[in-house]
Amino acid sequence: MHNLRTIHLFVFAAALIVSGPASAQQTEPAAKTYTLSGEALRGYQNVQSNLAEAAEKMPEQHYGFKPVPEVKSFGQHVAHIAISQYGLCSRLKGEANPKKDEKEETTRSKADTLALLKGSSAYCEPLVTGLTEASLTELVPMGKDKVSKGLIPLGLITHADEVYGSIAVYLRLKGIVPPSTEKANQMKQDQTKKSSQ
Repeated sequence: MHNLRTIHLFVFAAALIVSGPASAQQTEPAAKTYTLSGEALRGYQNVQSNLAEAAEKMPEQHYGFKPVPEVKSFGQHVAHIAISQYGLCSRLKGEANPKKDEKEETTRSKADTLALLKGSSAYCEPLVTGLTEASLTELVPMGKDKVSKGLIPLGLITHADEVYGSIAVYLRLKGIVPPSTEKANQMKQDQTKKSSQ
């Protein structure tokens, strides 16, 4: 009887080692495939969301705010990224920049600045969405040079992240929590809630 109980315990332990806990099997996420085009699109959409939300959060009266005189105002930063996005995406589209005459220094209302930013996102979105793994390596003219199409969404993401990093500080200086921080805090709260259930 003692030997039989030992054998049962051994078999049970072996089964646990081979199969692992039942709960671990149920929560094991499926393997995913990460493509360059897919990640470029995801990165682009994330930073566009942060920029748009940051621009919405800043009150109209602070669009001219500069932490020090030597830097761009909040509104100029937003206009700068919008105008540069038109410039980069026009290369991807193979046409002249439709906003080449726009200047970031132009005084704009919050509504006009938001419209410029949203317009640039709407202009770029189908171009970035339309990129495939194959088309990322196609060459497009950039001045007298040629660049791979895949470098353009990477440039959009890098530049937009840089500008977002600046305007997030402007928001903080006005006592406003940046949207990326809000999202991170919400994710933490959701994870804490899940683990306590």
